[in-house]
Amino acid sequence: MNYTLLIIGLIIGFFLLVVGADYFVEGSCNIAKTFKIPPIIIGLTIVAFGTSTPEAVVSITASLHGQSGMAIGNVIGSNIFNVLMVVGSAGFVKTLYVERSILSKEFPFLLISSILIVILSADKILKHSTSNILSRFDGLILLIFFAFFVCYLLYLIQKSRNTALNEASISIDADVIASTREVSMSKSIVYSIGGIIAIVIGGKLVVVSASYIASAFGVSDHLIGLTIVAIGTSLPEFVTSIIASTKGECDIALGSVIGSNIFNILFILGISSFVSPMTIEPKLILDSIFMILVTILTYFFAVKEKDINKYESLTLIGIYLGYLTYLINT
Repeated sequence: MNYTLLIIGLIIGFFLLVVGADYFVEGSCNIAKTFKIPPIIIGLTIVAFGTSTPEAVVSITASLHGQSGMAIGNVIGSNIFNVLMVVGSAGFVKTLYVERSILSKEFPFLLISSILIVILSADKILKHSTSNILSRFDGLILLIFFAFFVCYLLYLIQKSRNTALNEASISIDADVIASTREVSMSKSIVYSIGGIIAIVIGGKLVVVSASYIASAFGVSDHLIGLTIVAIGTSLPEFVTSIIASTKGECDIALGSVIGSNIFNILFILGISSFVSPMTIEPKLILDSIFMILVTILTYFFAVKEKDINKYESLTLIGIYLGYLTYLINT
């Protein structure tokens, strides 16, 4: 086994994931802005789903290869990283101001989704089974919840478009508009397609390389999923949120994290378990509970003053570093 090639493959895989997601998000955002979709909706949909594509590819591929620990660990680890490190870093760069709708609708839905995955996973406790399994039926339940979430997002998009149409518009030469949109749209489509291709190839490289490295060093799949794979596939969210924060786009920064975490739980785990039922290690149940607790803490910070300031951000970052230290030493 050539460890040098495996490490190079892992690095190339992460590079393709990050670059692919970056181009995919840029292209998708340009398309969305052409249709005058507000930043908060762009964050919850295009950016969130786009930056979660690496997690989707990695987890679904891992599930098909029988790497349940990596598939689930990647999602749980990514969500924890998003809530603590991504939100923490973005809030440290610039105070994140939170919209009322996020506090009353999207954030509570994320909490419900997080609790749901624990309920469906804890078969030993709730059903007195011999093992914890995320079955095809459980996957179907998650996908149904995801369908409700998508319907809600479509409602928001339609509502925002109707609002935009009712507003007074500035008259500009139609030929100029058509020409500008044609160039912008074609470039955006190329970015989106190219990004997806890079993400799929990168996800395959990450799973294969990480699996061989983990088995060679006796490291469990779930630990690799919670750490190196989770952090690697969350880099798109991290970079996107930091950039959005520096530009004052708080809605995109926070919306992308919330939307991404909902997507990770409901769609990725839903599809993964529906395609191939997954056995869940008891340690991952504890990690899932930790995910719920840090989500509640972040929600508390957000709802207290309708923002997340530097001190609260440092608290979130500190908790993640402590959690990472705990994972490595256990």
